[in-house]
Amino acid sequence: MLRKVGLSLLTTATILTGVSGDAIARLQEALDSVKIAQQVDPVEEQTESPEPPEKSYWTATGLSQNEAKTLKFFQDQGITDRMALAVLMGNIKQESMFVPNICEGGARMNYERCHRGGYGLIQWTTSFRYWGLGNHAKHINGSPSSLDTQLSYLLTEREFKEIEYKFRTESQSLSYYMKAAYYWLGWGIYGNRGHYSQTYYDSMTKI
Repeated sequence: MLRKVGLSLLTTATILTGVSGDAIARLQEALDSVKIAQQVDPVEEQTESPEPPEKSYWTATGLSQNEAKTLKFFQDQGITDRMALAVLMGNIKQESMFVPNICEGGARMNYERCHRGGYGLIQWTTSFRYWGLGNHAKHINGSPSSLDTQLSYLLTEREFKEIEYKFRTESQSLSYYMKAAYYWLGWGIYGNRGHYSQTYYDSMTKI
């Protein structure tokens, strides 16, 4: 359309005779404005990148703050199978009821005061594993009696590293994951591990 207007103006200017200089100048300005309009780049439409979908998590009803934090912690490490998570949770509940400052026998105390038996979330018992917790706490400037420090420490242990891939393996049975938990913890009493694990499994939902 703009090109047609320019040609029409140019044709009119060439066939008219006796046109004043001012009129010709105005016609030239009109032609120049047509050329400028043709050179303007079209405005590109801005498109927004789609937002990545939010990550979903397993949770369960009636969890304590420590239970909820531990369940999310394992999922953040890439363990996402429902039964695998349930067995991890069931074993920790059997060991400590998710009380990080518990000494074997049930007494609550700081790490430095527990001199006999196991200590903490998974009842670290051997001197190597017990002192390992203290050294890890110093390394990260944390408290060996805290939940965060103990969760961080258990990831560094050889015993957990060697079976972690089993908990990352999806769609396995309670028995499969329980065998991995036994190697990790080396418990002497089975207790309510299976019952706790099944209860967690039954109560879990994704959000």
